[in-house]
Amino acid sequence: MSARRHPWWLGLAAVTGAGFLVGLGLTWRIRRVRVYERQAALARGERCIYALWHARLLALTFTHRGRDVAVLISQHRDGELIARIVQRLGYAAARGSSTRGGDEGMREMLRMAEERHLLAITPDGPRGPAGRVKPGLVYLASRTGFPIIPVAASASRSWVLDSWDRFRIPWPLATIVEAYGPPIQIPPTLDDDAAEAWRVRVEGAIHDVTREVSRLSGEER
Repeated sequence: MSARRHPWWLGLAAVTGAGFLVGLGLTWRIRRVRVYERQAALARGERCIYALWHARLLALTFTHRGRDVAVLISQHRDGELIARIVQRLGYAAARGSSTRGGDEGMREMLRMAEERHLLAITPDGPRGPAGRVKPGLVYLASRTGFPIIPVAASASRSWVLDSWDRFRIPWPLATIVEAYGPPIQIPPTLDDDAAEAWRVRVEGAIHDVTREVSRLSGEER
């Protein structure tokens, strides 16, 4: 990739971005719901795919740092900076999305699954529509055999950006509620109708856990 696409300030911006998130996150009070059961399963060697909405990834990026999680990051213009930030936080980055470079991104995630990384996907990213699961998540779960774990986080107070998904940045000193939904095991062989049925089921499960954490945190809308 050319120097034009890797400007001199990119490394400094990545250090600053990672430092900002860690500094902000250390001020939060974090309440976890059904998280420790999954951590025990991971300690036994189980692996999974975390599935979360793009709007709520910031808090979860902080709480899951340093856990050997591979994340799928879009090849859109800001992707290189995002990839460098999350790598500084202990994530592995696969580049691609359902809108550009998706096949390449899925191949990279499959490779990381073979290396026994945990996986994480925002199935409505990077451009939406918000709150809608795209087919790649079900395909990945079917191919890897990893269960999908719906996950969400909500803050008692957040800045809500005027973006396509109303992206949320929790305030300093906010209370964060983080929760996992029940694991969803996708069969290894699916026809188109079955894949769509599982896609709808997963979408509903992520919405369910998101509503739960919103209620428990007293989230301001």
